[in-house]
Amino acid sequence: MPASSLSPYTLNNGTPTPTAAHSQPGTEVELQPYTGGDSEREVPAQATDRSERPRHIFSKHRKWMTVYMVSIGGAFSALSSNIYFPAIDTISKDLGVSATDVGFTITVYMIIQGIAPSLYGSISDSRGRRIAFVTALVVYLAANVSLAFTSDLAMLVVLRGLQAAGSAATISISTGVIADIAEPDERAGFMGTNAGIRMIGQAIGPVIGGLLNSAWGFRSIFWFLSVFSALVLLGLLIFLPETQRTIAGNGDVPLRGLYKPWSYYFKLPKEWRNAPVPPAPKLEKLSWRTIVEPLTYVLRMDILVLLSWGALVYTIWSMVTSSTTTVLLKTFPDLTQWQVGLCFLPNGIGCVFGSVCTGRLMDRAFKRAETRYREEHGLANVNVKSQHDFPIEHARLSLMPYFSVIFIVSMALYGPSYDFNDLRRHFAGNLVASLGLQFIIASTATAIFNINSTILVDCFPDNSAGATATNNLCRCLLGAAGVSVIQPMIAKLKIRNAFLVLTGIAVVFSPLVWVQWRMAEKWRRNRLGA
Repeated sequence: MPASSLSPYTLNNGTPTPTAAHSQPGTEVELQPYTGGDSEREVPAQATDRSERPRHIFSKHRKWMTVYMVSIGGAFSALSSNIYFPAIDTISKDLGVSATDVGFTITVYMIIQGIAPSLYGSISDSRGRRIAFVTALVVYLAANVSLAFTSDLAMLVVLRGLQAAGSAATISISTGVIADIAEPDERAGFMGTNAGIRMIGQAIGPVIGGLLNSAWGFRSIFWFLSVFSALVLLGLLIFLPETQRTIAGNGDVPLRGLYKPWSYYFKLPKEWRNAPVPPAPKLEKLSWRTIVEPLTYVLRMDILVLLSWGALVYTIWSMVTSSTTTVLLKTFPDLTQWQVGLCFLPNGIGCVFGSVCTGRLMDRAFKRAETRYREEHGLANVNVKSQHDFPIEHARLSLMPYFSVIFIVSMALYGPSYDFNDLRRHFAGNLVASLGLQFIIASTATAIFNINSTILVDCFPDNSAGATATNNLCRCLLGAAGVSVIQPMIAKLKIRNAFLVLTGIAVVFSPLVWVQWRMAEKWRRNRLGA
């Protein structure tokens, strides 16, 4: 029956139930075939056992392989940002400019890093993940090759912006792929692993950058990124199938053209072998509306509060990270470029630790909340997230207060920790307190980012790339402002006082966590008209 002739409601055991076409936006509705009667209709998954039609036909092993693949592709944003930090002093000397001028390239990178995913996220949600991923990596590869020939500051600024335009987009696209294939109780684990792998670039990037810079100069960093991105691009072309659900369904729709990975030309998935190739899908027309619409999510109170706290934490963490080279060389002037790169390891390892651990903890918290909800409502084998009264915010946010408190306490100690180094600053042991606190700051900040990202995907599972891009925009624009003022703050207030000011700002805005816990469910239900 044509979609236009469907009633907005189908009967579910005698009870009218909205069809997917008329359900509220932002809810997760999985369609199941309706076999009662002689018409072909569809009813939401809450009326049936979810196992009858999984979110995606991939096996658990194949899902994990896909998560690993797109996460490596998504690692370029953090890697490109942090591999650059140990070379700031070298770049300023090579190009004959100040460290503040080179720091401006970091600000530009973060601004573009915030804006670009809004465009790519809309392309990903409307035209497909695979096309958006390949386009972003081609732009990124071209930028890196050009950066290897940098000869002046203006060229560096422009090309770093182009590099950010390619690398940052991969985050929202990889999140979109995960949203396409993950069941609700798998999502936090996949998201945590995705963030953890991406943050490996945060951990090893400065070490690689310090090594390459000390051996062959800062331009070798961009040659390394060129080769790495070319290999990842080739891997995605060979192995990554399209997962966008309008195009690929739940994986059982045979793909064609650019949506089909090269490996499928040699061996088709078994689910496709007897299936006819469908006509080209009719995709939503890409317009400014599709690009701008995800940005309107910020106008919804539950999303606004969530993004505000996450953006503030991201900004403070970015200010800690971007100032590390300057702070270390000011406090320990005898450190080599290689040693400065090694000093970024605690921060990066903290990001990986926070991402992976938070994903697993959130999965457990979600399953406990899901079990409790089923028992209280007498439900079985139902997609509980499609129920408007399921407390998804409490299921996801239960860990947020703990991480937020630890983050604030660590920030309060971080600035003063450099005062401990005054007596014997030539010993590396004096760095333990400061770098140990960087580990804690990074792990708790990343945990907060991971919780925010997971809730956003929960709220907008069918527009996950756009929602992630909006999150990225808020964080990066505020982060760019923070990074642009941290060096003047340190120069004027000194290290200790500068970071104590940031701690005070975090304390002032920390009640947002409590507001989100108490009010988010009510705001969400009002937004959905439930």
